[in-house]
Amino acid sequence: MKIMVVGGGGREHAIIKSLKKSPKVSKIYALPGNGGIAADAECVDIGAKDIDKIVEFAVGNGIEFAVVAPDDPLVLGAVDALNEKGISCFGPKANAAIIEGSKVFSKNLMKKYNIPTAEYEVFNDMDAALKYLETAPIPTVIKADGLALGKGVIIAETREDAIDAVKSMMEDKIFGDSGNNIVIEEFLTGPEVSVLSFTDGNVVVPLVSSMDHKRALDGDKGLNTGGMGTIAPNPYYTKEIADECMEKIFVPTMEAMNKEGRTFKGCLYFGLMLTPKGPKVIEYNCRFGDPETQVVLPLLESDLFEIMQHVEAGTLKDAEVKFSKSAACCVVVASNGYPGKYETGFEIMLPENSDGIFVAGAKIKDGKLVTSGGRVLGVTEVGACLNCAINAAYKTVESVKFDNAFYRKDIGQKALAALK
Repeated sequence: MKIMVVGGGGREHAIIKSLKKSPKVSKIYALPGNGGIAADAECVDIGAKDIDKIVEFAVGNGIEFAVVAPDDPLVLGAVDALNEKGISCFGPKANAAIIEGSKVFSKNLMKKYNIPTAEYEVFNDMDAALKYLETAPIPTVIKADGLALGKGVIIAETREDAIDAVKSMMEDKIFGDSGNNIVIEEFLTGPEVSVLSFTDGNVVVPLVSSMDHKRALDGDKGLNTGGMGTIAPNPYYTKEIADECMEKIFVPTMEAMNKEGRTFKGCLYFGLMLTPKGPKVIEYNCRFGDPETQVVLPLLESDLFEIMQHVEAGTLKDAEVKFSKSAACCVVVASNGYPGKYETGFEIMLPENSDGIFVAGAKIKDGKLVTSGGRVLGVTEVGACLNCAINAAYKTVESVKFDNAFYRKDIGQKALAALK
């Protein structure tokens, strides 16, 4: 079967490497892909948000199935547009992707259906927001309503920081129109857990839990990033907590979307905080997380393409979704300076066996793979234990070479401490 994957980062590379294992898949196109993905799929220079050209390509090239991976094209209605041309897709339609596309929508959904989350207030007027901050508990969390490349959340440690955050979003428009409406939210404490899940609107099948490391520097210091590394499974996420989440969060969310006439089919991501009062939802994503996908899919033993077909057909209950009992660790190797200013164009040298290396920010120039983004590679290894996976990942990182490279040295250490 000829399929296409929309997107061009490390997440998409992990998805493509997993899809390649399926005997049902004969050809994979990546739109736009990247220099590293080019080794595993045919890259087509069409941007992930260019819906008209994506549809035109799919129709013109006999694409039988499409995987729309990033948030932007999902929210913009890529699945709707492809479905209209008779092309099957993995991913939610626009009216369901709003669960990530609007923080206001998702918070109101949780309130309406009693899904545990942080207390919050919504504002579309800056003066009203600033007035509220005069007496709001501090620290607090300020969120832009719309998509902001995963960076539209500011944790304000002081009242002054909170005021600056509101002004930057609503007055300075640092996130564009995404900051027209904002959510001011209770600051929660506890271990964070990411749980990706397959759902077809009838059942929810969670994948292995994971732990992301968002801050740029060791010790969870520095600026927030798209993610500097992940481990799976997350040791804080016990069977008891998983059962509670299924009962109070996962199934109620799926049913809430059904009741709203917004049936969600695809990968629904639950960002959770395990608070002293129980698990609560920090955020929903309408797609595979990045870099969580890079540790979760290498542990999947079933055929990813078959699962995706079942999700699309509404028959997920009949799918085999089996995971290895092993552990995985992904270390992101980035360009020095990320998430601020950084230089690109440096040649990347990879080890001979690069099965577990997922390329995020690289292109082919003069026949060579060179850096072209902030997060350049995700280096993933699987091991019999978490410590084994972490040690193996860092050993592989040492064999990756490019000028200006930097990475955190402590990915997984918090999880190891929890295991003790």
